[in-house]
Amino acid sequence: MNDLFQKRTPDAPLAERLRPQVLESFVGQSHLLGAGKPLRLAFEARRPHSMILWGPPGVGKTTLARLLAQAFDADFIAISAVLAGVKDIRDAVARAELSLQQSG
Repeated sequence: MNDLFQKRTPDAPLAERLRPQVLESFVGQSHLLGAGKPLRLAFEARRPHSMILWGPPGVGKTTLARLLAQAFDADFIAISAVLAGVKDIRDAVARAELSLQQSG
Protein backbone atom coordinates (compact mmCIF):
# COMPACT_ATOMS: atom_id res chain seq x y z
CA MET A 1 0.00 0.00 0.00
CA ASN A 2 1.31 3.43 -0.89
CA ASP A 3 0.26 6.22 1.41
CA LEU A 4 2.09 9.52 1.69
CA PHE A 5 0.94 9.78 5.29
CA GLN A 6 1.84 6.23 6.27
CA LYS A 7 4.81 7.24 8.42
CA ARG A 8 3.81 8.82 11.68
CA THR A 9 5.96 11.50 13.16
CA PRO A 10 6.02 12.76 16.74
CA ASP A 11 4.77 16.15 15.54
CA ALA A 12 1.72 14.65 13.78
CA PRO A 13 -1.66 15.71 15.19
CA LEU A 14 -2.88 13.63 18.13
CA ALA A 15 -5.78 12.20 16.12
CA GLU A 16 -3.34 10.95 13.48
CA ARG A 17 -1.02 9.40 16.06
CA LEU A 18 -3.93 7.58 17.73
CA ARG A 19 -5.63 6.42 14.53
CA PRO A 20 -6.31 2.64 14.69
CA GLN A 21 -3.87 0.55 12.66
CA VAL A 22 -5.86 -2.70 12.66
CA LEU A 23 -9.56 -3.43 12.29
CA GLU A 24 -9.75 -4.89 15.80
CA SER A 25 -8.84 -1.45 17.20
CA PHE A 26 -11.64 0.28 15.27
CA VAL A 27 -14.49 1.28 17.59
CA GLY A 28 -18.06 1.64 16.37
CA GLN A 29 -19.96 0.75 13.22
CA SER A 30 -20.75 -2.71 14.60
CA HIS A 31 -23.73 -2.90 12.23
CA LEU A 32 -21.17 -3.02 9.40
CA LEU A 33 -18.07 -4.45 11.06
CA GLY A 34 -19.51 -6.93 13.56
CA ALA A 35 -19.31 -10.69 13.07
CA GLY A 36 -21.19 -11.73 9.94
CA LYS A 37 -21.79 -8.13 8.84
CA PRO A 38 -21.05 -6.80 5.32
CA LEU A 39 -17.71 -5.05 5.79
CA ARG A 40 -16.40 -7.68 8.19
CA LEU A 41 -17.18 -10.34 5.58
CA ALA A 42 -15.42 -8.27 2.90
CA PHE A 43 -12.34 -7.94 5.14
CA GLU A 44 -12.29 -11.65 5.94
CA ALA A 45 -12.83 -12.71 2.32
CA ARG A 46 -10.38 -10.08 1.07
CA ARG A 47 -13.04 -9.08 -1.47
CA PRO A 48 -13.64 -5.34 -1.51
CA HIS A 49 -16.77 -3.81 -2.95
CA SER A 50 -17.78 -0.32 -3.96
CA MET A 51 -18.99 1.95 -1.19
CA ILE A 52 -19.47 5.54 -0.20
CA LEU A 53 -18.50 6.46 3.35
CA TRP A 54 -20.64 9.36 4.48
CA GLY A 55 -20.98 11.09 7.81
CA PRO A 56 -19.89 14.01 9.95
CA PRO A 57 -16.23 14.70 10.71
CA GLY A 58 -14.51 12.45 13.20
CA VAL A 59 -16.63 9.31 12.91
CA GLY A 60 -13.92 7.17 11.29
CA LYS A 61 -14.57 7.36 7.55
CA THR A 62 -10.95 7.99 6.62
CA THR A 63 -9.64 5.50 9.17
CA LEU A 64 -11.95 2.80 7.84
CA ALA A 65 -10.94 3.60 4.26
CA ARG A 66 -7.25 3.35 5.20
CA LEU A 67 -7.85 0.01 6.93
CA LEU A 68 -9.71 -1.28 3.87
CA ALA A 69 -6.87 -0.21 1.58
CA GLN A 70 -4.34 -1.86 3.86
CA ALA A 71 -6.34 -5.10 4.08
CA PHE A 72 -6.72 -5.32 0.31
CA ASP A 73 -3.17 -4.13 -0.43
CA ALA A 74 -4.59 -1.21 -2.38
CA ASP A 75 -3.31 2.30 -2.91
CA PHE A 76 -4.99 4.96 -0.79
CA ILE A 77 -5.45 8.50 -2.06
CA ALA A 78 -6.92 10.85 0.53
CA ILE A 79 -8.98 13.74 -0.82
CA SER A 80 -10.86 16.24 1.31
CA ALA A 81 -14.21 17.14 -0.21
CA VAL A 82 -13.96 20.46 1.59
CA LEU A 83 -10.51 21.40 0.34
CA ALA A 84 -10.19 19.62 -3.01
CA GLY A 85 -10.97 21.14 -6.36
CA VAL A 86 -11.49 19.71 -9.82
CA LYS A 87 -7.73 19.67 -10.47
CA ASP A 88 -7.16 17.60 -7.31
CA ILE A 89 -9.77 15.07 -8.41
CA ARG A 90 -8.26 14.85 -11.90
CA ASP A 91 -4.78 14.36 -10.42
CA ALA A 92 -6.06 11.58 -8.15
CA VAL A 93 -7.78 9.84 -11.06
CA ALA A 94 -4.59 10.09 -13.13
CA ARG A 95 -2.56 8.59 -10.27
CA ALA A 96 -5.09 5.77 -9.90
CA GLU A 97 -5.03 5.04 -13.63
CA LEU A 98 -1.22 4.98 -13.64
CA SER A 99 -1.19 2.66 -10.64
CA LEU A 100 -3.67 0.34 -12.36
CA GLN A 101 -1.53 0.25 -15.51
CA GLN A 102 1.61 -0.53 -13.51
CA SER A 103 0.14 -3.14 -11.20
CA GLY A 104 -2.62 -4.58 -13.36
